[in-house]
Order: sequence, then C-alpha cells, then structure tokens
Amino acid sequence: MAKDVAIGKKATISKAQQTTLLVVLGASVVLGIATSLTIHFIKQITFNAEVISKEDESIVAYSNAIKNTGVCLAPSGEVYSDKELADCNPGTIDVSEIPDTLRANVLKNMAGNQALNSVPNNSNAECINPATKKQFTYQEMDNIYSEAKKAKDEAERAEDKEEGIEQLNQATQLIKKCSALRIIPDALPALKNEEALLASLNKLFDASGWSPETLSPAGEAVDMSLPAGLNALSVNLSVKTDSSTTMNVLHNIERSIREFNIKKATIEWGSDNSLHLQAQAAAYYMNESKVLESTTTISTEGR
Repeated sequence: MAKDVAIGKKATISKAQQTTLLVVLGASVVLGIATSLTIHFIKQITFNAEVISKEDESIVAYSNAIKNTGVCLAPSGEVYSDKELADCNPGTIDVSEIPDTLRANVLKNMAGNQALNSVPNNSNAECINPATKKQFTYQEMDNIYSEAKKAKDEAERAEDKEEGIEQLNQATQLIKKCSALRIIPDALPALKNEEALLASLNKLFDASGWSPETLSPAGEAVDMSLPAGLNALSVNLSVKTDSSTTMNVLHNIERSIREFNIKKATIEWGSDNSLHLQAQAAAYYMNESKVLESTTTISTEGR
C-alpha cells in the first residue's frame, strides 16, 4: 500500500516537473521572440531616425545654397517653406533685398568694377547710351535699374505686374551685357579653349596692323606655382616685321584684357632693319565651376 502511494507521488512530481519545464520553455521562446522583435524595432527606429536626420541636413544645405546665391529672398525660418519656394521669382527681386549674396556681389561689386568697365564696348549697339552717344557707365545702368525697380513697384500697386517685371528684367540684362561682367569671360575664361585663345591673339595682331603667316598653340603649360583651379596654356609668338609694327604688337599684348604672360623671348635686328621677336607666353583659364551633389547611402546591414 505504502509502495503504491510512493509511486503515485512520484508520478505526480514527474508530471509537475514536465509542466514546469514546458512553462519555462514556452516563456523562453516568448522571451526570445520578444527580444528579437525589440532588437529589430530598435534597429528600424535608429535607421529611420538617421534617414530623417540626413533628410533634414539636405533640406538645410539646399536652403542655404538658395539663400547664399540670392536666387530667392532669405527664408523666414531656418529653411524655405513650400510657399516661399512657390512664390520665389528671381526676376522680381531687387539686389538691395539680398545683401551679401553671390548675386548681389556679381551685380554690384563685379559689375561695377571701374578697371574692367574701362574696356571699350562700342561694337554692341545696346551698350551705347543714346543720350550721350557713348558707352553706358555702370552708374547710368544702375540708375536705369533703380528706375525699373520703382516702375515695378508702381505697376504692382496698380495690379499690372507683368509690365513692371519686364522693365526690371530688361534693366538686369543691360547690366549683364554692358557692364564689367561681359569682360570677365574674356579676361579669365572658365574653359580650356585653344581656338578662342588664338582668336584673341589674332585680334591683337590685327589691331597692330600685322597678320601672322601661321598661328598655333604650343600645348599645355606646366606651372606648379599656379593656385588651385587655375590652369595655363602655352603659345609661341613669332613676329618678323618692321620695328614699329613689332612694338605695336608688344604694346597691344600688354594692354590686352586677357593676360599673356611672356615667359621667355628673344629679339633680333634683321639685315633689312626689321625686328624679329620669338617668344613663349602663357595664357590662363579657370577650371569649369560646377555645383557638386553628394549622395549618402544609409543601410540597415551591420546594424
């Protein structure tokens, strides 16, 4: 009898142990799943937070680019709203409204440079002031721009926006075509263009009353002392004519808006009293400017 009771107790304990083991096993499985899901959700939350952070950085960078170039008026907050971008019209913005921007510096400081504006521009009829029969000065063009700005404001008050905007656009185009801005691409081109270089030299020779038999570049000029972004082309000059014409060539090269840096030269008198000039010069150009876009890849791998 006692033996049967002991066996029953043992069976009951064994069943209880099995139940406990099953409960523990089930709890372990649930805990493992919960832990895996928690880790997964933490990774997703971290990933999404990083994506949102990078998006915010991109929005700020684009807003700063728009603001610093002066394409639109400065935003009311840190970044532009959709409405501010939709309402932005560069043609209606006065330079005084975007101080310390690239556009303001170009249309004021660079366009008003007195040294560059001293270069004649009689070949473009649009740049001749009909009142004075002379080339527009920057001050005259700036006055036209100011008057156009006033006309635009008055047109807007009279609800005739199109006419005011058109006058302001014309005044802006006048500054772009007839101010010092027209000189900059000639003084320091943004592209390597050997044909344009030879055309510039040929124009100087024509102005000096001399035509070369042949004209060709000497290839790339290597100059390790040049600042970053500045490049040079080498060109050989050979002038063989009377002394007066040779001096005219040198004088016009010296006066050229584009820099021709003579590295070495030899001058000889000919038997017929002519002056022979052999020289190697360097002309400069800038690297092409581009807006660089960066791409950031965010991955869930390794998280």
